[in-house]
Amino acid sequence: METTPLRAQILDTIIRKSTLKQRVFDNTFRAFNSLKETLLEMASEMDDELDGKLDRRVRLEYRDRGKFEAQLQVANDILIFQMHTDVFEFGSDHLIWQNPYVQADRDNSYCGLINIYNFLSDSFKLNRNADEGYLIGRIFINRERRYFAEGKQQNSMRAMDFGKSEIGQEALVAILESAIGFALNFDLLMPPYEENKRVTVDQFNTKMDNSKFVTGKRLGYDFDVEDI
Repeated sequence: METTPLRAQILDTIIRKSTLKQRVFDNTFRAFNSLKETLLEMASEMDDELDGKLDRRVRLEYRDRGKFEAQLQVANDILIFQMHTDVFEFGSDHLIWQNPYVQADRDNSYCGLINIYNFLSDSFKLNRNADEGYLIGRIFINRERRYFAEGKQQNSMRAMDFGKSEIGQEALVAILESAIGFALNFDLLMPPYEENKRVTVDQFNTKMDNSKFVTGKRLGYDFDVEDI
């Protein structure tokens, strides 16, 4: 059967986009593995620096949670780093479209994604499955290993600087230190009285199931991420 112009265009798009997205995925996966190695080094170094200065029950501990997840416990906080397996493009209203690097070639806008979440360590220790965590940062990486970060205190490389630098250990250390610093200063607030003035008999009869009582650092409060 003769290949029509439309079919040729479809085949060309499949080849171009699949190649592009595979390259973005590979770059993001390599960066995520570097992030894991950097987390392990940072945890070991900082734990050694803290040795003898505080209760040994308070420590930094790294845990590999699988191919696309890693965890860092810092005192009463847990940071979870999760690499998404898909490749994304940005919405039409995102600041990224004002960046000259992206305007020069739209393919530069396709990015892999690494999310940074903050949880309370007791949420996992006590199996409080209903407890809330918070997205405090995101790292975007493209086909040329260029990157930028969004989120709380993520100022090392913002959207308008995208295209200027490749992701590397120095950049990862800056992002990770910002995330850790924010989590440590992101204190647990007492929920508003109105949020907890009623409880059920079932909640107390099943009090061994800690997930019945929801906890989160900003439970009952708005949580806005300054990502622009």
